[in-house]
Amino acid sequence: MQERFGSKSAIVALTALTLAVFIYVTTESLPIGLLPLIAQDLGTSPSAVGLLVTGYGLIIVLVSLPLTRLTRRLPRRRLLCVLLGIFVVATCLSAMAGNYWLLMGARMVTALSQALFWAIVTPAAAGLFRAEVRGRALSILYAGASSAALTGIPAGTWLGQQTNWRVAFLALSGLALLVLATIAAVLPDTPAGQGAADRGSAPDRGRYLSIVATTAVAVTGAFTAFTYISPFLSDVSGFTESSIGPLLLARGVAGLAGVFVVGYLVDRHGWSTMTGLIGLQALALAGQYAFGASPVGTVIAISLSGFTLAGLTAVLGSRVLVYAPGESVMASAATSMAFNVGITAGAFLGSVLLPGPGVRSTALAGALLSLAAFAIVLAEPVLSSRRKGAPATAADPLPAGARVT
Repeated sequence: MQERFGSKSAIVALTALTLAVFIYVTTESLPIGLLPLIAQDLGTSPSAVGLLVTGYGLIIVLVSLPLTRLTRRLPRRRLLCVLLGIFVVATCLSAMAGNYWLLMGARMVTALSQALFWAIVTPAAAGLFRAEVRGRALSILYAGASSAALTGIPAGTWLGQQTNWRVAFLALSGLALLVLATIAAVLPDTPAGQGAADRGSAPDRGRYLSIVATTAVAVTGAFTAFTYISPFLSDVSGFTESSIGPLLLARGVAGLAGVFVVGYLVDRHGWSTMTGLIGLQALALAGQYAFGASPVGTVIAISLSGFTLAGLTAVLGSRVLVYAPGESVMASAATSMAFNVGITAGAFLGSVLLPGPGVRSTALAGALLSLAAFAIVLAEPVLSSRRKGAPATAADPLPAGARVT
C-alpha cells in the first residue's frame, strides 16, 4: 500500500512538510491565544498585540509575488531550508524580544519567510508523488493547517499559560529545527523548473484566473462570517462563553474531515468538487443567518462551513498545479495572495457590518459572497483558454488511465 502511494522517503518528506505547515500556521495566530500575557509582559494594549497577527498577514499579501519571482530559480530543498532557518532564528528573537517593537520586527521577518514558503511548499510536496495521487498527498499537507487550528494554537496557548508566552515560541522554534534537518536529509534537491509539479499539467490561463477570483471571493465570504463567530454564537444563538471553545473545536474537527474527504475526490473530480464545496458554503452561511437563533441549526451550519473552508484549501492547491499557465510557484504565490486578501477583506467587511446591521448580518453577507463565488466557478469551463466554446465538464484533465465515475 505504501508503494502504491509513494516511496518511504517521499512519505517522510511529506510528513516534514506537513509539520512545517503546522508550525507556520500555529505561529501566525498564536499571539491571539497569548494576547493578555504578551500585553501584560510588554506593557502594551491588547489591540496592539492584535496587530502582530494583522501585520503578519498583510506582509504575506504584499510580498508573496515579488519574493517568489526573485527566488524562483533557486532549488526547492535549499530554499526551504533557508526559509526554515530564518523561521528558527526569527522565532527565537520573538521569544527574546524585550519590547513590543522588537517583537513586531521579529514577527515581520517570520512573515517574510512564510510568504515565500506558501508559494513553494505545494509544488515541492506534489512533485514527490505520481499525478494520480497528488490530491491525496496535498490533503495530508493541508491537514497541517487544520491541525494547527485544532491542536497547535490551543496547545501553544496552554503552554504559554502554564509557563511563559516566550516558552511557546521557543518550542515552535525547536520543532522547526527538527523539521529543517529532516527536509535537508530527505527532500530531493531538484533544480528549479525541473520538478514533476513545477509547471501546470494542463496550462490554462482562463481557468487559472477563474480559480484565483473564486478563491478571493469565496474566502472573503467565509471570513466575513467566521471572524466574528464568537459574538454570533453568544449574542444570536445564545451560547454561553464557556461553550464557544468546544463549538470551535467541533468546527475544527469538521474542517479536518473536509481536507481528507476532498483529498480522495479532487484527483478525479476537481472542478465538481470545488463547485460543490462553494455551493455548500453558501448554503451553510445562509443557514447560519436563517437559523442563527437555533442552537442546533447553528452547530450544523458552522460545522458545514468549517468543512467547506478547509476542503477548499486542499482543492485549490491541487487545481492550481493543473492549470498554472506558467511556473507553478508563481501560480501558487498568486493563489496564496488571493486567499490572504480574502481573509483581510472578510475581516474588514465584518467590522463594517458589526456596528450597523449587526453580527447576524455577517452570515448573510458571507452567503451572498459565496453565491458570487459559486457563479464564477460555474462559469470556469466557459472561460477556459484551451477549450473556447466547449461544453463544461465535471472533472479536470486526468492522468492517463484514470477513469471518471
